[in-house]
Amino acid sequence: MIDISMKHLRYFEALAQHRHFGRAAEACSISQPALSLQVKELEEIVGAPLVERGTRQIRLTGLGESFAARARVILRAVEELGDLARASHRPFSGQLRLGVIPTVAPYLLPSVINSLTQRYPALDLLPRESTTQRLIGELMNGRLDAAILALPVSEPALTAVSLFEEEFFLVRPQADADKPVPSAETLQDMRLLLLEEGHCFRDQAISFCKISVSPSHDLIEGNSLSTLVQMVGSGIGVTLIPEMAVPVETRSAPVSVVRLAPPRPSRIIGMVWRKTNPLSDELAQIAGVIRAAGTGRLAA
Repeated sequence: MIDISMKHLRYFEALAQHRHFGRAAEACSISQPALSLQVKELEEIVGAPLVERGTRQIRLTGLGESFAARARVILRAVEELGDLARASHRPFSGQLRLGVIPTVAPYLLPSVINSLTQRYPALDLLPRESTTQRLIGELMNGRLDAAILALPVSEPALTAVSLFEEEFFLVRPQADADKPVPSAETLQDMRLLLLEEGHCFRDQAISFCKISVSPSHDLIEGNSLSTLVQMVGSGIGVTLIPEMAVPVETRSAPVSVVRLAPPRPSRIIGMVWRKTNPLSDELAQIAGVIRAAGTGRLAA
């Protein structure tokens, strides 16, 4: 029987994730030489190299890639065993690793943290902000328990529940406050400020405006909604932001905010988790608490 320990799997999976010995060691809270030793020991047990070591980066061998995929499945199954035991003895306790997309996190998380802390004091909430694709990847790899993002998601292994719906609002310079509200077709001819690639809200805005993104199209990008609104306040162009972000992002910028004409653009924010997660019943109840926090924010 091959003597592979959980420690071997955890350290190698961290290396496979970060592709760097130093960053993997930091993520595991151990020294780099200790992690390197464990990976080398694992290779000796397996009897074949798992890692190609370069001067600046590492690559996994073909066997290493297959081994990492199997290791993730095993580690996730072990974590779910722990979750199962926790759910049977002490529900709504321990860590909850919750991912949130950047266009939701700053506006919803304060209310969510407050609500969950009051409702479930034994729950240790660990928020993680990232883009949709990264959150889904971390969910599937067992690094997150659940995520709040825009629906729909195409991953069949995930359970998805709707939390609330919010509209998109047009933000334009204060000097344009008295101008007619532009249609989606009119927005195609305006200088539209968008989030960088990788943000689902960018794709939703492009879809509503029916923009064909090309080098010839007059688009300006920012890495946050705050940056976009401040650029609008400087007269650079116009942008769309979700309803929940309006009171936070527009309070310190000389901009005008207007609701677009029907059919108004909107998105559905939901919560997703793995169908195999033993905490599914708890997560469904937690989703209800988050739903109340979100609808409360929109009504404020």
